[in-house]
Amino acid sequence: MRYKVVETGTVTEEELEKLLNEWTAQGWKLDGIQFAMRESSKRPSMAFLLFTREGEGD
Repeated sequence: MRYKVVETGTVTEEELEKLLNEWTAQGWKLDGIQFAMRESSKRPSMAFLLFTREGEGD
């Protein structure tokens, strides 16, 4: 099993959709999304997209 973490500081619907489409087109499967929140805002400041796929090496 291989893992991929993609970090983005642009947490918008459009950016998340772009990243999801980009990495799943390369054979990665979404495993989850983690959001980093700011104390002073209700919107996340960063997102980490977690992907997996079968196999070893690059």
